[in-house]
Amino acid sequence: MAAKKSAWTRFPHPDKAFDYAGDKLKKAWPALHAGDAEPFPDDKRAAALAKAAGKAAPKGLDAAALAEALQDAWRDFHRGDFQQAFEAGTALGPVGASVACKALAIHASYLVGDEGEQLKRYEQAGALAEAAIAALPGEANSHYRFAHAMGRYSQGISIVKALKMGLAGKVRKALDQALELAPKHAEAHTAMALYHGEIIDKVGALVGGLTYGAKAAVAEKHMATALKLTPSSPIAHVEQAHLLLLLHGDKKEDQAAAAFEKAGKLKPRDAMEALDARFARDQLE
Repeated sequence: MAAKKSAWTRFPHPDKAFDYAGDKLKKAWPALHAGDAEPFPDDKRAAALAKAAGKAAPKGLDAAALAEALQDAWRDFHRGDFQQAFEAGTALGPVGASVACKALAIHASYLVGDEGEQLKRYEQAGALAEAAIAALPGEANSHYRFAHAMGRYSQGISIVKALKMGLAGKVRKALDQALELAPKHAEAHTAMALYHGEIIDKVGALVGGLTYGAKAAVAEKHMATALKLTPSSPIAHVEQAHLLLLLHGDKKEDQAAAAFEKAGKLKPRDAMEALDARFARDQLE
């Protein structure tokens, strides 16, 4: 099911600094994608993706045209034109799934108020990512986008229900694969930390450890890695706060507040980070 066009709330904090026209995108790319380890889509990268995708590659585009289309879709994403980024990425099939899934999931997380609609969009992002896994299994973000979407979906329906449905195992497998392919994927480390933390919070350390392999020490290690890789990323500190509350509750409330405060003070580099930082500030009000 396609996301309803009428349901695409516009990004509420436009900023000229988020417009990465021309060569600005390549120059800013390492900072913009420190979290998801997405390679810059130049001609060589586009050609490699098309070759790997085979029959699933977009038709009628040479490497240069495909690279330009991917770059433009990412410009849309970073600027906050999430609908355009989603539609442009979707039009490229599995090759454009990374930007399409990210645009869909980030928009759903922050700019869709209806919980039912959120769940539909996470399911849609998960389906797009599954198609990307089938076509491009060697891409870390094929697996990570699935894990991210299904992780958000699991939170939406309740972690306990998701565990009963077997979603936890699917998310864990996807994150393991993403980290095997990209050991420095900061957002995958963050997601793995929350995987452990959410399970321990809902079923306890004993059952969580014995049944699902969830361990607090492992969660903290993954979060420390994410923070080391992306110290300037608001979402890393937001999720650090969440992990502290999941594992320790009120005992770590002050440390969690400090993490939210740090996230809220960081200067956003694009629309997603602006939404992350605004969310962090809202937690302190």
